[in-house]
Amino acid sequence: MTTGLLTVIDMQRVFAEPDSPWATPRFADAATGVRRLLPAFGDRVTFTRFVAPAEPDGAWRAYYERWPFALQPPHARLWELTAEFAPHARHVLDADTFSKWTPELAHRAAPGGRLVLTGVSTDCCVLSTALAAADAGVEVRVVADACAGADDDTHAKALQVLDLYRPLIRVTTVAELLAATA
Repeated sequence: MTTGLLTVIDMQRVFAEPDSPWATPRFADAATGVRRLLPAFGDRVTFTRFVAPAEPDGAWRAYYERWPFALQPPHARLWELTAEFAPHARHVLDADTFSKWTPELAHRAAPGGRLVLTGVSTDCCVLSTALAAADAGVEVRVVADACAGADDDTHAKALQVLDLYRPLIRVTTVAELLAATA
């Protein structure tokens, strides 16, 4: 079994469905990587969901003025995990921020001391979560081929930025991560 906590960030309908304003072009590729990792982590998996706040505050007001379609309650269809991941989601963490580094995630990551990040979007929620967790002293692995960005260019740039944070954050692949524990 792989050590650490696998955190599957925001594999939700709003990012998966091609007609969504927030569609992530390589969502299916990231999903393939996540599927390969799930068995290696057993119960040490947390799925996250980005959800809109009940009342946007501060700079979030301007954000939701730009994206008014997203001002829906947490139980709305767009915020659901995709059908392929919902059955695997025993631990789900909701956050109305890009970073999913919350006290709940910190508590779940503490026993292993390592956070393995996958999901969407590399250049937003994955990046924000990785930086916050690293600042908290947690060893972070970002699995490049189990993540997807808003587009290929921003995905690649986010991975380059994340790799600058070595040894706190390391960019890896599904194969490298699985081989390290075989």
